[in-house]
Amino acid sequence: MKLLLFTKSKVHFQALFVFLFLFAFSTTKLVAQEDGEKLFKSYCASCHSTGSNQLVGPGLAGVSDKYEREWLYNWIKDSQGLIASGDADAVAIFEEFNKIPMPAQPVNNEQIDAILDFIKASEAAAPAAEVVVAETTSESTSGDGSSDGGLFVVLGLIILFLIVISILRGVSHSIQTVRAEQIGAQNPEERTMLQAFFDWINANKTIVALISIVILSFVAKLGWDAAVDIGIYTGYQPEQPIKFSHKLHAGTNGIDCNYCHSSASFSKSAGIPSPNLCMNCHTYIQEGPQYGKEEIAKIYAALDFDPVTKKYGTNQKPIKWVKVHNLPDHVYFNHSQHVTVGKIACQKCHGPVEEFTVGKQHESLTMGWCIDCHRETKVQMTDNGYYDEIHKRLPEKLKAQYLEDGTITVSELGGIECAKCHY
Repeated sequence: MKLLLFTKSKVHFQALFVFLFLFAFSTTKLVAQEDGEKLFKSYCASCHSTGSNQLVGPGLAGVSDKYEREWLYNWIKDSQGLIASGDADAVAIFEEFNKIPMPAQPVNNEQIDAILDFIKASEAAAPAAEVVVAETTSESTSGDGSSDGGLFVVLGLIILFLIVISILRGVSHSIQTVRAEQIGAQNPEERTMLQAFFDWINANKTIVALISIVILSFVAKLGWDAAVDIGIYTGYQPEQPIKFSHKLHAGTNGIDCNYCHSSASFSKSAGIPSPNLCMNCHTYIQEGPQYGKEEIAKIYAALDFDPVTKKYGTNQKPIKWVKVHNLPDHVYFNHSQHVTVGKIACQKCHGPVEEFTVGKQHESLTMGWCIDCHRETKVQMTDNGYYDEIHKRLPEKLKAQYLEDGTITVSELGGIECAKCHY
């Protein structure tokens, strides 16, 4: 009995040991993959991708299969030393990429192994991601047709309603005919639905008058709202020639608005950035997380840029962006006056642009909207040298009047005078 218990205990102990070993192995592998990703982003991502696309250096897809591991150790730690030794592969890579030297990386063999494992894992995950995108696209496409089905349902219900009314009128007329025959009276005249409708109107003139007043009032209200909204394009979101995501650039990547719209800080207009500005990043970033290579390729086409040779051609074309925010010609608006002097955030007028996938008009931009803003917005005078001279020239009486609550609004500085915005 004791021997049996001992044997069972031994088996359980061995099973527990195997389980702990497998768990530790899988955990170690997972941690190694996570470390590999961090190491790749720290040392490699600025010049290389895990795919086949070229950035500053070549894409690293399949690099473990193409080169011996020992060679990769030497190349990553000291590429220049390997080139100086006359290694054929090292010299070929150096020549192919315009003799741009690869900096020696302060990593050991274990860290290089983790990076290479991460690259291989990224290769395996890439086809699965493509399948997910394809499935999502097909689902969204099939869902678009459902919106048209609602109109057919409504039309079907209206037709069914008219058929039911017609049947009920026929039944009613038949019953009246039978009753007339039973009492020996004259058969009632069969009238069309339109005749019956006019009969009801003649018999209920007061109700018809009230309904007409309500309908006319409703139509007048719709006309008024339509007239008021003329020239107001809140929510206007035109399709652009290139699908540029503000959410990705300004939100996820945290790029400042003034980097692309640099003239907003010193000019009347914010300006549309030149495609050459895009190339500061997209010379090497040739594939995006949302649209892949398709949209970035449109920038290359406009500039006649070859992403492989990194050379420009002579057949360049302008990108025909669609303007989103349009003010009337008689309205003067200066971006620098608001951005630099007033220190107004872009989001005040343009909304949370960092959350927009497609640019759109967020506010109404009407005169009333601007006046309300000028009445409510406090002038940012702290550390703002623009107002130092104004304060010097301001009489004590006006200082007491305007600075009574410690703040000055834009309207108190003349921000709602007609000539400020209309000329």
